[in-house]
Amino acid sequence: MNFQRGRSREEPEINLIPLIDVLLVILIFLMVTTSYAKFSELQINLPQAGGEASATQVKSINVTVDASEHYGINNQAVSYSGVEALAAALKNAAGDQTDPVIVINADAKAPHQAVINVMEAARQAGYGRITFTTQNQPK
Repeated sequence: MNFQRGRSREEPEINLIPLIDVLLVILIFLMVTTSYAKFSELQINLPQAGGEASATQVKSINVTVDASEHYGINNQAVSYSGVEALAAALKNAAGDQTDPVIVINADAKAPHQAVINVMEAARQAGYGRITFTTQNQPK
């Protein structure tokens, strides 16, 4: 039996205001509790050196390594067959010098192992003065 024939039913309505309030509280909670890590920021202070240029000019040996792991010593291509062969090539390039400066010109995309091979070859040849060349980044 329906005693309310003349009255129409009201449509139910969803109140979104409390839902928005709850979502904002959750959002604020997540923002406060989340820690943001800084992975790409490394603060490195490079040392500064002041001094005079040495009066004696030491001959340097330029070793180049490209991205596909090809080696060159003083603009001469060298086939890599092992660290011992690379050490012998360094000794050959040094001639009668006792401790020349080894300058490593490695491509930015050269494998890390290729640079380590050059450093190991210099160590085996008895050369301890190793340096790297870089270029300045454009501003």
